[in-house]
Amino acid sequence: MTSQDNMPMTRAEKRQARRIRRFDNPWMNPKLTWGVAILLGIVAIGIIGRFVWNLDLVFTGSAPLKLPPLGAENLRGQPGVMEYPLGTDGAGRDMLALIIVGAPNTLFVGLLASLIGMSIGIFLGFSAGFIGGRVDDVIRVGADVMITIPPLLILVVFQSAFGDVTLTMMALLIAGFVWQSPTRLIRAQVLSMKQSGYVQMAQLSGASTTHIMFREMLPNLVPYLFGSFIASVTTSIVTAVGLEVLGLGPQRIPTLGRTIYEAINAGALIQNLWWWWGIPTLLLGVMFIGLLLINLGLDEVSNPRLRKLS
Repeated sequence: MTSQDNMPMTRAEKRQARRIRRFDNPWMNPKLTWGVAILLGIVAIGIIGRFVWNLDLVFTGSAPLKLPPLGAENLRGQPGVMEYPLGTDGAGRDMLALIIVGAPNTLFVGLLASLIGMSIGIFLGFSAGFIGGRVDDVIRVGADVMITIPPLLILVVFQSAFGDVTLTMMALLIAGFVWQSPTRLIRAQVLSMKQSGYVQMAQLSGASTTHIMFREMLPNLVPYLFGSFIASVTTSIVTAVGLEVLGLGPQRIPTLGRTIYEAINAGALIQNLWWWWGIPTLLLGVMFIGLLLINLGLDEVSNPRLRKLS
């Protein structure tokens, strides 16, 4: 070993070494890390907040009306107070309590709807791409027809007819409109992988169709599936918030979309109660940024050409 091998690495060499490690392990790229951290932070708000904050303040009339956040003043000259650091709304509810309860609820609807939709998409996509024939024709035509139907319109009609729904029911309704894109994506990938050597070897060895689809082919699609799942989460959250801003969805369960609807309906814009609608809107923006970063990070995982060493 020469004396040069014992010399400490310079900062530039350390940065280059970190870039090489990230290139070798694409799952550790910064976009994916930051995106996951943002979403975990929102989940942590809901978990930790339940232990450190009084969630009874989420009920109507539990706090003074229309108090601004700490450090601001409302139109009546009232300053924010420490007891309600994010202010209160026009119904006498603490905004921090609404965020602690509402943000995880909104994320829960998106995750559950996407999980159900992705499960349907994986099953139908593999069946269409691998089995082919009439099965492929029926699934492909069904997905093409469903993708042309405006989901928000159908959901508005359904919820108007059936009234109040739970978070789980709303997620199930949204899941019925987010399986088409994963189905089409997976079908296309399976069609291209169907002619691969390892798939043909598995067929020659007598492996069952289920084994080939879900034990041989599915692991190679994990980055694509994660990317499709994140896109479905974003679509599901946008759909859920759209319903809630229209006054539909759960009526008595706090969510970010429901809070924005109540602010608009109570004239918060005219009364300059910017925190009532602004804070949940900002949190939704942060949530979408986190999902976007995860999607970009997953693109780097599945596409080596997007990774850079410099």
